[in-house]
Amino acid sequence: MVESLSSYERMMAAIEYREPDYVPLCFMIFSALRGKCKDQYEFVEKQLELGLDAVVDLHELPIRFDSRVTVKEWQEKANDGTSLLLKEYQTPSGTLRTVVNRTADWPHGDGVPLFDDYLIPRSRKFLVENQADVKSLKHLLTSPKEEEIRQFRESSKTAKQFAKDKGLLTTAGWGLGMDAACWLCGIENLMLAAVDNPGFVEEMAQLIARWNQERMGVVLDVGVDLYVRRGWYECADFWSPHRFRQFILPSLKKEAEMIHQAGAKFGYILTTGTMSLLDSLLEAGIDVLIGVDPVQGRDTDLREMKRRLHGRICIWGGVNGFITVEMGNREEVEEAVETAIRILAPGGGFILSPVDNIRDESEGTWRNVGVLIETWKKLRR
Repeated sequence: MVESLSSYERMMAAIEYREPDYVPLCFMIFSALRGKCKDQYEFVEKQLELGLDAVVDLHELPIRFDSRVTVKEWQEKANDGTSLLLKEYQTPSGTLRTVVNRTADWPHGDGVPLFDDYLIPRSRKFLVENQADVKSLKHLLTSPKEEEIRQFRESSKTAKQFAKDKGLLTTAGWGLGMDAACWLCGIENLMLAAVDNPGFVEEMAQLIARWNQERMGVVLDVGVDLYVRRGWYECADFWSPHRFRQFILPSLKKEAEMIHQAGAKFGYILTTGTMSLLDSLLEAGIDVLIGVDPVQGRDTDLREMKRRLHGRICIWGGVNGFITVEMGNREEVEEAVETAIRILAPGGGFILSPVDNIRDESEGTWRNVGVLIETWKKLRR
């Protein structure tokens, strides 16, 4: 019988395929609860009150441009009456421009962020269209400044001390690869370019990787338990296994090496289109596959995934968040938790979570969150 562990010890045991006292339950993302809290420390406390295995996130480094870049934003009306938001970045290597439909659900007011999921379906003109634009883009992806590094180190000290006092895991990231390229170029444009102009895609991938790894170096220098890279748009729903190996695997392998040299673990978020990429993930050397979704994850086979990853990559997820927890009934939630624990927990290497987020704040969703936690407590040992 394993003695009672701290949450940190329990999470690390799962990640390292050692036997924990019980299966951890740690929500990947829990926006419904986070929105009710004044800061991440209150958010952690609220999760602990629910009995969850919370993590403490180190603050993200800001994105800063070359000091010579000037930015202009304005609005226009399209011929069809659509409200448009336009943004220009004038750089020493040329001008980048984007045009976005301002839809009723646009969350950024009059502004257009550099990176955001909302850009992909709403952009009429994406920021980066060719290799000449990549030369301009490098002025928007610059190294962190000394003052930003100093502030990050100070805030990290506070977060790490809080985590130590509570016995919790620290996480940092989220690192970026081709997700950033999809925001900048558009998914369809990028997929076509991967075939028709692979040199352009390779140049984008290398620029983003260098920028991301510089930022990683700052994070790893302060010390963190788990570094997380987001790969929502790096899945086989978009990239064939061959293209994944060509454009994405090299940076994953380099980042895994950096993270392990720093004594940390590497978590990779990939919620769908995963099965055909498992060999590449094993080769990459990641420690945790975050976001295993048996419902909305295309072709996800929990048994086969457990068989192929067993002893080498920890699985984090197992229950769908939107369809099962937010829209399902009590019996469906109970069955999903039971199935996930029965298939994924034996032999260790499993962290239970709804995938990938609980956003809805309705009474029904909160009731189902309670059912998820109650069922986990009943079955976890």
